[in-house]
Amino acid sequence: MSSAVIAAVLVAALLHAGWNILVKLHAGTGVPTVLVVAGSGLLCALGLPFVAAPDPASWPFIAASALVQTLYYTLLAATYRGGELSHAYPLMRGCAPPIVALAGVFAGEQLGAAQWLALGLICGGVLAVFADAARGARTARRTTVLALATACVIALYTLIDGAGVRRSGAPAGYTMWLFVVTACVVVALAWRRERHTLLAVARRQPAILLGGGAMSAASYGIALWAMTRAPVALVAALRESSILFATAIAVLVLRERVSRMRLLAVGLIACGAAALRLA
Repeated sequence: MSSAVIAAVLVAALLHAGWNILVKLHAGTGVPTVLVVAGSGLLCALGLPFVAAPDPASWPFIAASALVQTLYYTLLAATYRGGELSHAYPLMRGCAPPIVALAGVFAGEQLGAAQWLALGLICGGVLAVFADAARGARTARRTTVLALATACVIALYTLIDGAGVRRSGAPAGYTMWLFVVTACVVVALAWRRERHTLLAVARRQPAILLGGGAMSAASYGIALWAMTRAPVALVAALRESSILFATAIAVLVLRERVSRMRLLAVGLIACGAAALRLA
């Protein structure tokens, strides 16, 4: 992997942590999440004329993934409402890969010793989070449950997209259409109930719509480009550095207090997720 690709993937990881922080900063309602999704869908819609259209066989997967991702964004907003970023983000992003791996085991795939070791690291990190939450307030336990539920949803749409993109014949087109369709579903569901708030927040804080949308779309797009220049496993593993970025920003910007137990959990989950990608 060249230094340029490494730098690009680290930027993608930082961007992913960045749009999550935007959502967390304005987590009083689900409106910021809707605006980020709308912004990414709008930007991807502008790029559709420049990419090949996905094969018709992949459209059922795009539709299914869009519905699952709508649930993901709903859970994400609920998780950040009262939950700390340094608590929720590592669980959501770090626990999805082992769920995907275990789903593969039930489908008949075999895991090697290194992969089981990586799963053990992640499980150790999750147990550390549970231990930290048990000593904390009730909201910490709620955040743990919601974050793990979100990780399950991330794993589900990852499995759907893995099958769909292979049938598409056009990974970039598949990805952009997925962003567009998901944005249409998310905005349509929120429009009747919160259209006045959505429009007011978009006018007052355009950085959420345009900045958050750009970070979300660019993060995925850069990772997709990097996978054409370097082994997919290496790119995916390096992208897990977003867990470390999110925790650092939570401490430095959001002024969250991170216990030693949570720092241990973050380290175990990040290392385990990266090792699982590399194994």
